[in-house]
Amino acid sequence: MQQRDMTLLMLIIILTGITIWIVWPNNPGLHIHFGPIHFDRDIKVHRGLDLQGGVQVVLEADLPPGQQVDADAMAAVKGIIDNRVNGLGVVEPIVQLAGSNRIVVELPGIQDPELAISTLRQTGLLEFVDAGNTFLPPGLEVQTSFRESGEFGIPTPTPEPTATATETATPTPAVTPTEAISPTVTAEATPSPTPRPRIFRTVITGRHLKTAQVGQDEYGRPQINFTLTEEGAKIFAEHTAANIGRYLAIAMDGVIISCPRIESAITEGSGRITGDFKLSEARSIVIQLRYGALPVPLKVIQNRTVGPTLGQDSVAKSTRAGIIGVIIVLLFMLVYYRLHGIVADIALVLYALVTFSLFKLIPVTLTLPGVAGFLFSVGTAVDANILIFERMKEELRQGKRFGSAIQAGFDRAWTSIRDSNLSTLITCVILYWFGSNFGASMVKGFAVTLFLGVLVSMFTAITVTRTIIRTLYAIGGENLRDSKWLIGL
Repeated sequence: MQQRDMTLLMLIIILTGITIWIVWPNNPGLHIHFGPIHFDRDIKVHRGLDLQGGVQVVLEADLPPGQQVDADAMAAVKGIIDNRVNGLGVVEPIVQLAGSNRIVVELPGIQDPELAISTLRQTGLLEFVDAGNTFLPPGLEVQTSFRESGEFGIPTPTPEPTATATETATPTPAVTPTEAISPTVTAEATPSPTPRPRIFRTVITGRHLKTAQVGQDEYGRPQINFTLTEEGAKIFAEHTAANIGRYLAIAMDGVIISCPRIESAITEGSGRITGDFKLSEARSIVIQLRYGALPVPLKVIQNRTVGPTLGQDSVAKSTRAGIIGVIIVLLFMLVYYRLHGIVADIALVLYALVTFSLFKLIPVTLTLPGVAGFLFSVGTAVDANILIFERMKEELRQGKRFGSAIQAGFDRAWTSIRDSNLSTLITCVILYWFGSNFGASMVKGFAVTLFLGVLVSMFTAITVTRTIIRTLYAIGGENLRDSKWLIGL
């Protein structure tokens, strides 16, 4: 046996051991902690929406009739949606532009579909508005100068509505750098008739926000801690210093979420927002604040929920079909090509191990079309071996020595294998481009798994199969040529 073949055989054995460890169901992953080196990587199967359940949402630009959405604006929307999805903690989400005015979002394993959808589609415009001496209860929808004119201008003064309030003996809500007491005033406001709705002056907006995160107040209730930019801190300090004792309402998309009273000037550029909201709602607000407001309003035109039971059933059926198909292929190669069939089966098993290992390491999100692409690539792996064996048989029938037949068989089969696989790879690239530009994530999954499968099949057919056959030839010599039944002649 040549030294090159021995080296390749050892590498193949090592590769087999590594791939078996990677695909092992209870793989612990890689966790290296040695001195300054800290590396943690889980090695697991990433399942798509149709395999583990979740939500698929199609969002469309909500513009007046006849108005066209700008391509750059939709690209910006996609980026913000992508960031919001990552903020939700969804594993392996998919966010794609579909056409000129739609975005397709897939959220595998999502626990609260309604909250996720509202987080994605809301424009996320935060405003601190001057409420004057009027307490604005949470949930009240108001008009602001920024939403009306896009500016921070002072609107035309209008009479403030009078309110009849029933107070409980609790502290007055306040906004301070270190504490803000949630409103505990129950009020029924009866506005006096006015010629037009009151427009509240916007002091600062979310663009003046530097950071936002969820915290807890002194009673353990969720609150939102925020830090302002240098510009925002300056405006905020001037306003709070000039309006002590007045209300500063906080609105999200024109809806009041909190209305504390200013007790002192806030000059540090940080504070907190308290209100009667749950932890999940606070996190949703923080995500919208952290990743900016959408430049284009969106509406939900399609909402599809896939239950985990359906996903588990799909996994079970796909696994069963795949196992049956692979077993049939292995038996066919064994019965028809005998010794060479055993070699092909070994190469095919290694092909499956390497391909599945890549799926877990890259990682590749497996969907039903992705599983179909993987199984389809099994056919290309077998096809390459069949071409090689048939070429070898032709050489042996012409009376060539076994060693020469091996070399000639691989050389003559290579051009056919190369051209057929190259055309498949080009098709995969086209399908991937189509899926990326038209929101067809299923097509992308099929293209990715098929592409990887074809590449691995070329490696196993040319390198693994040839190495094993040359090893058998080194052991059996020309005696193999005389065993016609064994080699399928």
